[in-house]
Amino acid sequence: MNTQSPTDPLHGVTLKMILTELVEELGWEELGRRIDIRCFTHTPSISSSLKFLRRTPWARDKVEEMYLRLKM
Repeated sequence: MNTQSPTDPLHGVTLKMILTELVEELGWEELGRRIDIRCFTHTPSISSSLKFLRRTPWARDKVEEMYLRLKM
């Protein structure tokens, strides 16, 4: 029996790591321009953004998609 699963490009990468890297690479202003989410455009911080993204699947999906596009 073969138990291999497809490779997940986000395996082992936390949401905090993703967000921190995006902010370092793009900055809050550009991140808020590309993904229009209030937590990125009005007094942004890693902690407040993480709280929002962990509770909001559609926003988390957008952030993960952007991260993958930039890394691929």
